[in-house]
Amino acid sequence: MRQTRLTQAIGAGVVLAVTSLAMSHGAAATAPPPVTSGVDSATLGARSAGDRLFAYLGNGGYDVESYDVAYDYVADRSLMNSHVRIKAVARQDLSELSLDSAGQRIKVVKINGVRARYEKQNEKLVIEPRSPLPKDKPFTVEIDFVADRTAAPPSPATPGQQRSISGWWDHGSDGFALLGQPDRAHLFFPMNDHPGDKARVTFRITTPEDMTAVANGTLVSRTSHGDRSTWVYATRDPIPTHVVQAAVGQFKEFRGTGPHGLPLRSFVTRESAVSAAPQVDLAAQHLTWVEEQIGSPFPYETYGVLGVDEYGAALETATMSTYSADPGLSPREVPTMIHELVHQYFGDAVSPETWDDMWISEGHATFYTFVYQDERKAVPMRDSMERAYEYDMENRSLSGPPGRLVNAADVLGATNAPGALMLYGLRQQLGPEVFRSIERTFVERYRHKNATTQDYIDVVNEISGRDFTRYIDEWIYGSKTPPMPS
Repeated sequence: MRQTRLTQAIGAGVVLAVTSLAMSHGAAATAPPPVTSGVDSATLGARSAGDRLFAYLGNGGYDVESYDVAYDYVADRSLMNSHVRIKAVARQDLSELSLDSAGQRIKVVKINGVRARYEKQNEKLVIEPRSPLPKDKPFTVEIDFVADRTAAPPSPATPGQQRSISGWWDHGSDGFALLGQPDRAHLFFPMNDHPGDKARVTFRITTPEDMTAVANGTLVSRTSHGDRSTWVYATRDPIPTHVVQAAVGQFKEFRGTGPHGLPLRSFVTRESAVSAAPQVDLAAQHLTWVEEQIGSPFPYETYGVLGVDEYGAALETATMSTYSADPGLSPREVPTMIHELVHQYFGDAVSPETWDDMWISEGHATFYTFVYQDERKAVPMRDSMERAYEYDMENRSLSGPPGRLVNAADVLGATNAPGALMLYGLRQQLGPEVFRSIERTFVERYRHKNATTQDYIDVVNEISGRDFTRYIDEWIYGSKTPPMPS
C-alpha cells in the first residue's frame, strides 16, 4: 500500500495510516441448546492467532480453505443482505470457535447445516456448534448477515483516529470498493482475519443491471434476472484476507494479454477511463519487467488494475491492484503501479506469516520500485536509497526495527525503507544474478504459502553459500540503523 508522507520521504511509499474500526453491533442469538454428546476431548478454539502486533486478530483451532461471499447491492442503500459460506478444517477437537467480525448484523449461523448458538463479543463472533467438531475433519459455517457500508468504527490499533475519505467501504459517486489493510477486512464479512490463514475467495454480487461488479480472481458467470444481475468471481489460489476486493460501480472494462498469454482485465470508472487508459495499457509491459527482475512468472491466473472514485490509497488487492482513478492512474503514479504489482508476488502470493514479517512485502515492493525508477532514469538508485536511509535513521528509534515495531500503526510505513535497504545491500554484496536466484527461489518455494524472516534468511544462505544471518538480523531486528550499504 502507498502513503503520501512516506513517498515524499523515501521516494516510494506505502500506506495510509491505520484507522478506524470498532465493535460491531449484534446481540447474542437464541438457538436450540447444544448437544453434549460428541468428542469428549473437545476444547475452545483460541480467539487470537497469537500475533504480537495485532493480538486481537485471527482465531485458532481451525484452518479456512475457502470463503464464498454473497452481497445484494441496492443503489442508495448502505445496508446489504449478505451471506458467507466458510469451508474449514478443524485442527483440534472444537467445542467452540470464533471468527473476526465487525460492523455486521448477524442473523443466522449454521455449522454443517445445523443452526448454532452464537454471540458477538467486541470484534469476535463466538460460535458454539451443537456437536463438537472432530480434529482433522472438514466443516462448513454459513452465516446470514447484513453488511453496513457506513460502519467505520475505530481500529483497536489506533483508537481515536478516524479514516478520511469515506470509510473502509470506500465510496465514489455510486457503488463501493473495499479497503481493509491491515486489520479491517473483517468489516466486510466474518472471517479469520490474519495473513497466516490464507483461503480461496468467491464473491457473488447482485447489482442493478446497469452497474458492474468486480472482485478478486476471474469472472465465473454473470446471470441476468429482470433488472438485476449476479456476478460471480473466484480466485484459483488462496489469498490473505487483507487484500480481498469486491467493487460495484459504473466501470469501463479494458482487456489485454500479458506475458505467457496471461489474461488482463482492468476496470476504471467511466469518468476517468479516457485519462487512465495509457496507464492501464502499461500493465503488460510492467508484468514483463517484474517477471524479468524476479525471475519467476506472475503467480496468479489473471491481472489488472481497478480504478475507483476517491479511493483512499493504492492497495495490492490480489489479482487486481486498486487505485484512485483520478489522480491515482496518472503518469506520475507509474512507480506506484510497479510497487503494487510487486506486492502480488511479495505480500499476496508469498504472504507474511505474521505482521512482524511485513518487511518481506513492503521492503520488496519499495526496492523494486527504486530499481524501476533508476532504470527509467527518473530517480537514481543511490538518491532513493539515501532518502530511505535518512528516513530509517530518523524513525527507527521511535517506531522500532521493522521486525519488532513498537506500534501496529507503523506496520505499513516503517517496514519499507529498512527492508529495501537490506535488499539493496544484499544485491551489492552478491551481484544481480545470485540475488535474482535468491528471489526466484524464495518466491517459488513459498508461492501461495506463508513465509517468515527466517525463511528468507535460510534461502539467502542456501543459494549464496554464505551466512548472511547477522547482516539481515541487524537490518530487521536491530535497534539502530546499520551502516549505509556502500
